Formats: sequence, structure tokens, C-alpha cells
Amino acid sequence: MTTLKTKILDIDFENPFILASAPPTAKIASIDKAFSLGWGGAVFKTITPDNLEMIEASQRYAVWKSGNKVCGFENIELLSHLTVQEWLDGIKFLRQKHPTKVQIASIMAPVIKEEWQKLVNTFNESEIDAFELNFSCPHGMPEKGIGMAIGTHPEISAMITNWVIEVAKKPVFVKLSPNVSNIVEIAKSVESAGANGIAAINTVQSLMGVDLDTFEPLPNVNGKTTFGGYSGIAVKPIGLRCVAQIRQNSDLPILGMGGISNWQDAAEYIALGADVIQVCTEVMVNGYSIITAMKKGLLNYLEEKGFNSPSDLKNRAIKNISAHKTLDKQRQSYPQIDEALCVKCGKCIMICNESENSALSIFDDKVVVDKNSCLGCSLCSHVCPKAAIKMK
Repeated sequence: MTTLKTKILDIDFENPFILASAPPTAKIASIDKAFSLGWGGAVFKTITPDNLEMIEASQRYAVWKSGNKVCGFENIELLSHLTVQEWLDGIKFLRQKHPTKVQIASIMAPVIKEEWQKLVNTFNESEIDAFELNFSCPHGMPEKGIGMAIGTHPEISAMITNWVIEVAKKPVFVKLSPNVSNIVEIAKSVESAGANGIAAINTVQSLMGVDLDTFEPLPNVNGKTTFGGYSGIAVKPIGLRCVAQIRQNSDLPILGMGGISNWQDAAEYIALGADVIQVCTEVMVNGYSIITAMKKGLLNYLEEKGFNSPSDLKNRAIKNISAHKTLDKQRQSYPQIDEALCVKCGKCIMICNESENSALSIFDDKVVVDKNSCLGCSLCSHVCPKAAIKMK
């Protein structure tokens, strides 16, 4: 029978969907609810030493919508407000009530060996399943010399990873930032330092926008803002790219995330090498209950493909990612127009003419293609308002 169960580093996941370290995992009661609804696990909102100050700004969210759908989400929220002891008590409670759910402690500390190792030793004695090292938060924390300030430097990332590995009694994942020129370099540095797995990606540093009446940026904190972390479905292509690049260069387990809103997104990540999927923003805008459709959809897909588990889907697409120089330059696609759908609006002709090719025209009341001029770029098929053009 097909199952959603998967296993990495001797950690058993009843399904590959876990909550990312974020507001949905900020409270023990919230995690409890999510587990009851079917999530396979959770990465706790990042835990820090109790003396690391966390004072939030308001407002701290801004969104980009297409119609009523949230496509992009920016936040300038900081880390967990719970004390270390509150987390320890919560972990014990969750383990007793949900013994099969995976619990991962996301942690962050100043760049001081004793601080990192003290935090790790404290949670070594708890019932967590793994650590996730937050080297990638792009707002607030870099000003303190941590978060993304760590994860953009391979040497510092490796050094802290090594500090943790020295004392950790649980598997260690390192959460990487996309805000680097070469994420593979960072991944290799933490792998060489002993990391057991990679989590990718954290949010993309961003600025949501500016109010053109007041010139106040968003999110608006009494007229000012700071650069924040961008998430939501708009960052999925960045997350997929990062996971694929890491998988091409490493065999370590990957916790993949970034713009996952449905089972199809999750399947794409797994096909590109992710072992387990983390979800955040979609939960923040639509709630924990999305897990039901995600699990059902992925299970049905695996059954239709004849796969026994998510492990059979893993890496199926990675072999198809290659260098540009290796792509087939001999075969060319051409636009084919469905006359039943085409309304002769002329948009494809205008765009083709103004974007290099001039290969389309209207002849005898039909859109026709000059194959001698067409470069097969496919732009016309993307801008057609009636989806009347397909590339063949």
C-alpha cells in the first residue's frame, strides 16, 4: 500500500508535511492543535537564550495580493518570546500527547561558543528529535550580528555548526538563507563541519512597497520600516532553485520550504531532492486545516504514479536540471493557435513585434506564424488572455 511515511536520520515522519519555524509554531497550544489536525511535525519558533531581548514592532506584516489571493508576504517579526523552560515544559507535554509527531528545536544564539553549546546541552536532555540552526533570519537579528549575518559567511557558518556538533546528541539541520550569491558554498561549508542535514530556504530579504501619498514604506511602523523577510507562493521558484542546487552538490537530507501552498508544490520540492516539506505562510493565511487536502492530494498522486512512498518520488526531476550549454538547441517549438479560443485581439502580435521576433500577423482573419522569423521563445503563449496559444 502507498504511504506518506518517510524516514530520515532515523527520524520517522508519519507524513512529510511539517510546520516551519514561524508564528504558527510560537505557542505550545497552537502546535498541539496542528498535531491533532494531522501535521507530521513542527519546527519550533526559534528559541534563544533568555537574555536575548525580543521586542516586536507594530505593524510587522505586509502583503502583495492578486485579487483576494495573498501571493507575497513580508514580515519583520523576531523570534520566540517563550523562555527556555517554557519550551522544555511544552516539549514534554507534546511528547506525551503526540508521541509520534516530530519535534525540531530551532535555535539561535550570539556568536559565542559557550552560548550555543549551553543552549544545545539544555535541549539535548529534552525529547526533541533534532535541532535546526537558524543562520538565516534576514531582519532584526542581523543587526545583532546573528541570523543572516551568520549564514552569509561560510567560515562563520561552519564554525558555529562545528560548535553545535561537538555537543549535540540529536541530528543537526542548518537552515540556509537565499540571500547569498552561492548557497551551495554555504551548504558545503556546514556539511564539512558535520551538519547532518540542510533546511532551505528562509525568507528572501525584501521591501514590500511605498505609499505614494505619504511616502511611508510598508510594513508601516509609525512612518518607517526596515527590510523584511519575503515568503508566500511568489518565492517558490527561488526555493526550488536553492533545493535543486543543494541536492546537485550534496547527499544530505533536505528539509525543503518556500512558497508551498498545496500538495503539488510539495511534490515538486520532493522531486527536486527534498526529503520533508516545511510550510509557513500558507498556514498563516489559511490555517492549519490545509493539511487535510495536502495529505490527501499527495497520497493520491503517489498512488497514481505507482510510488510506494514519498521516497520513491524524491530526486525524480533533479537529473533534468543541467547547464545551459547542454540544452538541446536543435529542436524548436512554434506557437499553434486554437481558432476556437482566439478572439483576434492582436496582443500576441504586438508583444511579438515589440519583443524581438515579429513572427506573428493576421492573415485571412487568422493569426498566422512565420516560422522563418519565429525564435520559439514562447512569450506569446504566456501573454494570450484566452490561453489560445500552445507551443508545439
